[in-house]
Amino acid sequence: MPDVSRRHWEEVYATKTGDAVSWFQQDPVPSLDLIDAAGVGREAAIVDVGGGASLLVDRLLERGFTHVTVMDVAENALASAKARLGPRQASVAWVVQDVTAWEPQPRAFALWHDRAVFHFLIDDAGRRSYLRALERGLAPGGFVVFATFAPSGPERCSGLPVRRYSAGTLQATLGAGYELVRTMPETHVTPAGHRQDFLWCLFRRVSDGSPR
Repeated sequence: MPDVSRRHWEEVYATKTGDAVSWFQQDPVPSLDLIDAAGVGREAAIVDVGGGASLLVDRLLERGFTHVTVMDVAENALASAKARLGPRQASVAWVVQDVTAWEPQPRAFALWHDRAVFHFLIDDAGRRSYLRALERGLAPGGFVVFATFAPSGPERCSGLPVRRYSAGTLQATLGAGYELVRTMPETHVTPAGHRQDFLWCLFRRVSDGSPR
């Protein structure tokens, strides 16, 4: 599965520029709003899972965050972000990996950000593998920012089926180890002008954070 996923997303970024993919945002306002709501300090370790060519890393660096990691399965997406940042790319940790196969350093991150990766995991095995990486990498008391398609959102994206979530179903998927702090709806308008309903959720980890 990781190899299939890598081929798919490498092809997407090989055929489209970063500002032409459907999830492109010039200003990642919802991400920044929920990161602000988490209240983590500028020295906190943040990982952007599936960050690709997103501009979130630029905005975090502009705000003075000093420990930012961007992870994506598509190496060419990360190459695009690095080229855009120029010398500032040296301030960022870059990880080329499928999150379902990732073993981050235990308790490495104070905040885990995922905009539009988790909803592509439509089978139980993929979700379990993702949650295992999250459980390993997130520190006790750490925060998770999730953006998934809402129940009224599309059933497919980038040629792939997706799983849509309400706050309740996302909470149930994460389990009792995570406390829902805030939810926020968003209607994202793609570069092609299509409207997509997203659900944003901020969770705090309330379990002890013991890595698996």
